[in-house]
Amino acid sequence: MGYLAGAAEVVVIGGGHAGIEAALAAARLGRSTLMLTSNLDSIGNMPCNPSIGGAAKGQLVREIDALGGEMGRAADACGIQFRMLNRGKGPAVHSPRAQEDRADYKQYMKQALEACPNLFLRQAEAAEIDVQQGRVQGVACVGGAYFQAKAVIICAGVFLNSRIFIGEYSQQAGPDGLAAACYLTASLEKLGLRTRRFKTGTPARVDARSIDFSRLEVQRGDCPPQPFSFDFAGELRNDSLCWLTYTNARTHEAIRAALDRSPLYGGEIQGVGPRYCPSIEDKIVRFSTKERHQVFIEPCGKHSGEMYLQGLSTSLPEDVQLNFVRTIVGLERAEIMRPGYAIEYDCLDPTQLTLGLAVRNVPGLFAAGQICGTSGYEEAAAQGLLAGINAARYAGEEEPLILARSDGYIGALIDDIVTKGTDEPYRMMTSRSEYRLLLRQDNADYRLTPIGQKIGLLSHNRLEQMEQDYRLAEQEIARLEKKAVSGSVLAEILAQRGSAPVSQGILLADLLRRPEITYACLAPLDPERPSLSKKIQEQVEIQVKYQGYIQRELRQVEEQRRLEERLLPQELDYLHMDTLRLEARQKLDALRPRSLGQAARISGVSPSDIGALMIVLSQRGQ
Repeated sequence: MGYLAGAAEVVVIGGGHAGIEAALAAARLGRSTLMLTSNLDSIGNMPCNPSIGGAAKGQLVREIDALGGEMGRAADACGIQFRMLNRGKGPAVHSPRAQEDRADYKQYMKQALEACPNLFLRQAEAAEIDVQQGRVQGVACVGGAYFQAKAVIICAGVFLNSRIFIGEYSQQAGPDGLAAACYLTASLEKLGLRTRRFKTGTPARVDARSIDFSRLEVQRGDCPPQPFSFDFAGELRNDSLCWLTYTNARTHEAIRAALDRSPLYGGEIQGVGPRYCPSIEDKIVRFSTKERHQVFIEPCGKHSGEMYLQGLSTSLPEDVQLNFVRTIVGLERAEIMRPGYAIEYDCLDPTQLTLGLAVRNVPGLFAAGQICGTSGYEEAAAQGLLAGINAARYAGEEEPLILARSDGYIGALIDDIVTKGTDEPYRMMTSRSEYRLLLRQDNADYRLTPIGQKIGLLSHNRLEQMEQDYRLAEQEIARLEKKAVSGSVLAEILAQRGSAPVSQGILLADLLRRPEITYACLAPLDPERPSLSKKIQEQVEIQVKYQGYIQRELRQVEEQRRLEERLLPQELDYLHMDTLRLEARQKLDALRPRSLGQAARISGVSPSDIGALMIVLSQRGQ
């Protein structure tokens, strides 16, 4: 295994978004922690789009912050444009997104790691997980260094046996020309773990000086901007611009003419790509009747001349990329600084993990991020945070933290990949949560701050501030439910807002329940109105307007919780339960669900199988 170079209670393999959160969480929980990464200068790298958040992803970042993670604070510190997406829809799908300064973000995260007590960094490539007597003992590195550990978290991203493709050219390499990790997959397979091959990609970056911005649609940030972090107290940078343009018939024809040179259609790429973020050549083929596709032009930083062409991910040859890019309005003279590429990589079948992100048959081994079959910085960071928490708890012989689907998007994400698995890179979407009205981005602190404080990642002061905010919101809602208004001012406001008149007095709460009436509209009618922060006003409005829907989802959560609380003994012999169908026996034996609720979500397990399991639990006195 090489020479003994050191020891730590928790070793984290990888310095990407999952590795960062995992290492910080474990160290902040008091465990001596070591991060191993093949390149210290690539910590926190954004090889794809230079942004944080977006639809559903913004909810994940807010939840990471509410639990005590770092991504939200970093995004606020390094953001250059902030927008709240889906403002024209209901609050369940409002999603914050920020354009980031790519270089600043990397520097911020590296400094956060270096300044964290109990945390040490080492540039080294992990080659083998050492497992003795049935549990993890340490990690051996390519250069011969060996590090003892009680727990190891693999956050290898897309680097395992990674290969990039640009047309006919391919090379074993990771993103941005970084080296591939060529040894760890064999070690994982030696431990009996199932691996698979996935694929993702990125578009070209072009020189800002070669773009005709006068021909593009401008996209500005919000005024005022909203931060990700619930305890943000500074001032956000929000003066950078993004732009929008579109592909056209000439673009599509240039791409179709070169499909025979695409490794995606030529068979060189074997990995499965992301359904919801396809390459431009895939979009042209799959949506052949669509006349145009959006192209978002985004800056890579305040001091960078590189512009990211969101929507043009491709693996076509460099000459073809230049050709089709120059058919797009505003990009007729574009100069490519970095060509787009596809990348294939090894990852794990996530159904081999527990809901705490521990590898089921290798005690002490955890996994998080794209190695678990997901895509996206935010999905990776969310998993990294939970894996870091649970590796620290494992090292301290504590029970793992399990987040339910009703606790947050993080719980839904992990339950989806662990219980259902994924045959393609998994991306979080609001539609994946059945409780999305409860799991809004605005109330992530209410849902998760008590958990973050209880496990030791957040201060008691932050918990008290959150509780005070929601206490004030409850008091204001109670006041609105009692106070009635009438008169000419009311009639005038209703007419201005196109709202039906009233013949007598009306409670302020009932008035606020009208879709066209906002909390701000009530001010002229309500001289006793207390002075409340924008955050508290938002909570008052949402809770009053959507009270009936929220109560319905809470009842659904309570019904599901009863199944989640019926825990299944891990020693159950499913294969010999004659009352279960054969498919259910095999699936239950392979996945070893934690509870009846999780078992019910496994594909191939029917309601009758769940009924049979309930009888088994009753017979065991459970």
